Amino acid sequence: MRKFLASLLEVVEIAVIAVGAVFVIRAFLVQPFLVSGTSMYPMLHDGNYLLIDELTYRIRPPARGEIIVFHDPQDYSTYFVKRIIGLPGDRVVINNGTITIYDSQHPNGFVLDETYLPPGTDTSGHYDVTVPQGDYYVLGDNRPLSYDSRSWGFMPAANIVGLVRFRLWPLNQMSVFSAPTYPSSTVGGS
Repeated sequence: MRKFLASLLEVVEIAVIAVGAVFVIRAFLVQPFLVSGTSMYPMLHDGNYLLIDELTYRIRPPARGEIIVFHDPQDYSTYFVKRIIGLPGDRVVINNGTITIYDSQHPNGFVLDETYLPPGTDTSGHYDVTVPQGDYYVLGDNRPLSYDSRSWGFMPAANIVGLVRFRLWPLNQMSVFSAPTYPSSTVGGS
């Protein structure tokens, strides 16, 4: 009987450690996310299963071009997945389908080279906004069908859940994501 109790205690101990490890990993490091909708098509598809890195933004601030999951600024219980276009302090100008960013390194602005979008993707409308400190300007890659900062404004940094790092499902689309590198050419080619 004593051997049985010792074995049972060992099983309970292992189960507690496993549950604790899963809790710590899910609460502070990585969280699963299921894509619902087409606002990030063709990069992400409805039904894609992603892993969200919750640690990186505790170490460094978000970068332009990264794909993030965040709480809807208008309904905290809803989650969105979008791409960061404007950083705090940036002036973002959308005109004739082109996005121009004005920041401290590029006071004359640079046109965002969005090679991750399908050819002919139109970022329609005219917007000229300056992103407040503590906020971000985010857009979906499927611009005509994306409900994003053009509709509801800026996304508070406090709403960010994490950085999209991996697509696990479907298996034939398994991939690792990284932010694009934008050229630092200024408007007018200088």
